[in-house]
Amino acid sequence: MPYISVECGALSDTQKVELIQRLTRTASEVMRVPQEFFTVTIKELPDLNFGIGGQTIDKVKAEYMLKHQTI
Repeated sequence: MPYISVECGALSDTQKVELIQRLTRTASEVMRVPQEFFTVTIKELPDLNFGIGGQTIDKVKAEYMLKHQTI
């Protein structure tokens, strides 16, 4: 039975449902295995538990938002 695991920051319930559906559908098509055989888990971690380039994700997100604000 194929198993898909995702580690990420916080997601809304709607995002979780959509992610599970899309991952299952796509993997099923690529692998040619029925969707019913797939298990998907989502492990949410706080942004302070992730780092990129020596910064925590919350800082990276904040800087990104400042640079990409619409006027």
